[in-house]
Amino acid sequence: MSINGPNPVSVLLVEDEVLIGMMIAGMIEELGHTVVAEASNIRVALDLAKTADFQFAILDINVGGEKIDPVADIIACRAVPFIFASGYGAIGAPINFRDRTVLQKPFLISTLDHAIRETLAQVGK
Repeated sequence: MSINGPNPVSVLLVEDEVLIGMMIAGMIEELGHTVVAEASNIRVALDLAKTADFQFAILDINVGGEKIDPVADIIACRAVPFIFASGYGAIGAPINFRDRTVLQKPFLISTLDHAIRETLAQVGK
């Protein structure tokens, strides 16, 4: 069931909790998008942020005890839109990216859909 409409995007998902990652990936797919790259630690996330071909990213703020800041910096330099997801809400969001949407986990698929749509609308995608 795609409720996002005719403009699916390819997504990089960074999430260190396997079950949460599977849940978010399922939501992304249900919305009609495609998860093209996934990382569960900062090292892999850094590599993917530099090399993977994606149009949108969903980033956990705290990945295995490490901050997502360097990954967010790379994605921002590539001018790819992204949002954060965190069990703590906006607490701990990188200072340079406090203007970005932060979804507090757990969240509903409709909340994710809205965040993706709004973020893409802001960058004109």
